[in-house]
Amino acid sequence: MVVSLAEKDRFRSFAWQHFLLLVSLFLMTFGVVLCIKSCLGSSVISSLPLSFSMAGTEGIVPRMSVGGYTILMNFVLVVFQILILRKRFAPMQLFQLVIGFVFGWFIDLNMYFMRDLACESLLSKALTQFAGCTVMAVGIAFEVRCGSVTMPGEGITVALNRVTGIAFPKMKIVVDSSLVLLAVISSFVFFGQWQWGIVGPGTLFAMVYVGWLIKMLNPYLSWFDRLLSYRPGFRRYIFGLARWIYGSKR
Repeated sequence: MVVSLAEKDRFRSFAWQHFLLLVSLFLMTFGVVLCIKSCLGSSVISSLPLSFSMAGTEGIVPRMSVGGYTILMNFVLVVFQILILRKRFAPMQLFQLVIGFVFGWFIDLNMYFMRDLACESLLSKALTQFAGCTVMAVGIAFEVRCGSVTMPGEGITVALNRVTGIAFPKMKIVVDSSLVLLAVISSFVFFGQWQWGIVGPGTLFAMVYVGWLIKMLNPYLSWFDRLLSYRPGFRRYIFGLARWIYGSKR
């Protein structure tokens, strides 16, 4: 079968777009793990999985990593979208399952990379939380500009927005608040008390600061749009490098 140049170009464009998406997801999860390590409160998206993961170490629920429970939560969010939208659910949105899996896997990968990070003083905790929220905001800003399938957390917000008519920003607040509330409830159910390392002042800071920083960064990310529209032609650069090496030896 002969593949046309246009089809090759579309494939390269798709591959490049999703390579940058992977970079964005890695940055997001790096920020998520920093927030967890700060012990001042995790980010919204990881609060419920962190609660279940900590309960798993106590034998209260099945033992799984934070990333494992994140993958499970993302799966449930996609199922909810299907139940809410029914025939209006686009099959392409099932790709959210892949994105959700990669996101959870990256969380575990970054947890491994930062396994020795320990924040003892309040200053180190605050700086780690601030760094985590900043990196996470940059990753989210990049992820949105990649223009691929949304994360399941945003997907459920879009689904609820479509069926209720409530504006997306307001519905996003409802969804995020619901996840945090579920994390608080699970803390009392599993541990009998509020767990500040799961939902704490850092969680509230993340809810406010991350959205604000994304809004501030957006006007300065035109360079990322140019990078996204770049079409890598690897053979051309390999041939060019070969010619340069050959010419420099003469």
